[in-house]
Amino acid sequence: MADITKEQVLETLKTVRGPDLEHNIVELGMVSDVFISDGKVYFSITVPAERAKDLEPMRLAAERVIKDMPGVKGAMVALTADKKAGSSAAPRPAQPQAAPHGHGHAHAHPHAPQQQPRAGKIGVPGVGAIIAVASGKGGVGKSTTAANLALGLVANGLRVGILDADIYGPSMPRLLKISGRPTQIDGRIINPMQNYGLKVMSMGFLVEEETAMIWRGPMVQSALLQMLREVAWGELDVLVVDMPPGTGDVQLTMAQQVPLAGAVIVSTPQDLALIDARKGLNMFRKVEVPVLGIIENMSYFIAPDTGARYDIFGHGGARKEAERIGVPFLGEVPLTMGIRESSDAGTPLVAAEPNGVIAGIYREIATKVWKQVADTPQRSAPSIVFE
Repeated sequence: MADITKEQVLETLKTVRGPDLEHNIVELGMVSDVFISDGKVYFSITVPAERAKDLEPMRLAAERVIKDMPGVKGAMVALTADKKAGSSAAPRPAQPQAAPHGHGHAHAHPHAPQQQPRAGKIGVPGVGAIIAVASGKGGVGKSTTAANLALGLVANGLRVGILDADIYGPSMPRLLKISGRPTQIDGRIINPMQNYGLKVMSMGFLVEEETAMIWRGPMVQSALLQMLREVAWGELDVLVVDMPPGTGDVQLTMAQQVPLAGAVIVSTPQDLALIDARKGLNMFRKVEVPVLGIIENMSYFIAPDTGARYDIFGHGGARKEAERIGVPFLGEVPLTMGIRESSDAGTPLVAAEPNGVIAGIYREIATKVWKQVADTPQRSAPSIVFE
């Protein structure tokens, strides 16, 4: 059977009505560039941000008609927010190029997994493993967790970088107290910023903090791949990627084009958050990215005056969910004033109080995550399974 073409996909999508119910989504210019790999079809549909929930049935209809095409093994369709007039231009598309190695004399960690190129996925030269930190929804402390996890890996003796992939709301500059603009090598390769022993890259270093980043899918993909592959990361054991919350264009790009060693899911104990966490977890499973485990954040509250513990969000939900679905439970991080205050001040607790109880929890989680990475076979060409 002949390979599926973009033209055939677009022709089929003309059967899906747009929000006005008069024209189809292709005529309305709502469909992003179509990516086809091994019979799987990827694309996004651009909709007004405030109507994303209402238009979910349209996304499902588009996914269904493509899945029903002869020769199509699966489809992954995301809704993406509409770009408003006056937004920043996108960086030029990234061309895979070897970043210069650092000049230090660090040697590879003895247990560092070797990144294997996967079919259609180009790794980052010098980077041993790429780990995504994700959540099904916002407000669960994912970025704070990603920063402290990265610092926990540093404390455990690894060479670590962190990529802030939240294009729309970058938070690493504030969390890690880094300001200024990165320098460039030959006007192309960007030097990462550094603090607390971490190499850091974020859109927050490239645009003003108040700039609204509401971009179409191809712009997001271009910016993300440029920050990933046109940065002089040097030699790293692990690159931690702080993903935006939910599922969308960034997750789509990472699933398509980056050989992830695995994903860590951050959730809070309450049932609603667990339902959202399940969405993120199922997305990674769909594209055969190993789920390294679940972290229960804000697991319990420690009163600052008495040290008493209160389960104000319920407790143990993430552990039960991890057991139910058969993925590792990585640990419980309490909600304390110290975590919030240190995050606001740009000194994450693992850096501010390296010998404290909370830092110990993050270091233990980092140890479990790294063991999962080391124990997970990195297959050279995984198939992508859709249900």
